[in-house]
Amino acid sequence: MNEVSIIGLDLAKNVFQAHGARVDGSVAFRTKLTRAKLLDFFSSVPKCTVAMEACASAHHWAREIGRLGHEVRLIAPIYVKPFVKRQKNDMADAEAIAEAALRPTMRFVAVKSVEKQASAMIFKTRDLLVRQRTQTINALRGHMAEYGIVAANGPVHIQRLAETLDDPDGGLPADVIALCQMLFAHIALLNERIGSLDKELRDRSRRDDTAKRLMTIPGIGVICATAIEALAPPIESFQKGRDFSAWLGLTPKQNSSGGKTRLGSTSKMGQRDLRRLLISGAMTVVRWADRKGAPEGSWLARMLTRKPRMVVAVALANRIARIAWALIQKGGIYRVPGAVAA
Repeated sequence: MNEVSIIGLDLAKNVFQAHGARVDGSVAFRTKLTRAKLLDFFSSVPKCTVAMEACASAHHWAREIGRLGHEVRLIAPIYVKPFVKRQKNDMADAEAIAEAALRPTMRFVAVKSVEKQASAMIFKTRDLLVRQRTQTINALRGHMAEYGIVAANGPVHIQRLAETLDDPDGGLPADVIALCQMLFAHIALLNERIGSLDKELRDRSRRDDTAKRLMTIPGIGVICATAIEALAPPIESFQKGRDFSAWLGLTPKQNSSGGKTRLGSTSKMGQRDLRRLLISGAMTVVRWADRKGAPEGSWLARMLTRKPRMVVAVALANRIARIAWALIQKGGIYRVPGAVAA
């Protein structure tokens, strides 16, 4: 045990696999550990590097093992996969994790604090409730369409469907009316809970100086500003704004060889919730500029004359991400740049 330099730990619900390696990479031990004995094991081994995949429960175990004095490194699963030899099993996975962590150029995931994970849970819960509301509204529309009752798209138009239920001459069976009222009550409950989470996010944005500065950027509102604070890793881990936008998946995929650069579609890597929020905010700016007109000579005006709106929105989301990185890293607020001649 005294010769162990790094331990690769394959996480699970109840039975964990540990792979110990020496400085030269040779195997020191392989062992299985139950959940109850995991921390006792790491408290008994000498202080070393412990590597894990950044998957479910990884941040919890990283915090717990880190308190025992070990240096914990989290690796994205996609970077571990090339080191798996032949068969896929827990022993091979643990060895691959240790091998990947030994690479000098390996990229690691920052361990999240309890507070950071709690903040991120607000957005996950809100997204779940919004999806459930959309599912319920779609189900309600589908059921009522079977009886010839339709309404325009959008949650604001379902009130027309509710008015139809109250019409005594609507001709709907009593069972249909009772079930639809149940769905309407469920939608009302979801609206109340989503509104409560929105209020919590607004309160957080008022208390957070960084969120207030981010909201000076066109296309970033309350939800997006607080989401960047909660879901993004420490901004110091990115050397420049383009690294941040690449992590979000807002840069093109490359398939370059022989000195010839080939760029494809956006990579869609990184945090998809943040990427979706940034693209939605950018699309709002594009729609406004399409209706009211963008400032003459601006980047947005030139792009709208040459590219489709969705392409412009993704490119604008890329710019917004880089501006957000600069504001968090260097301070200050967003200032509208002067128009540039075309």
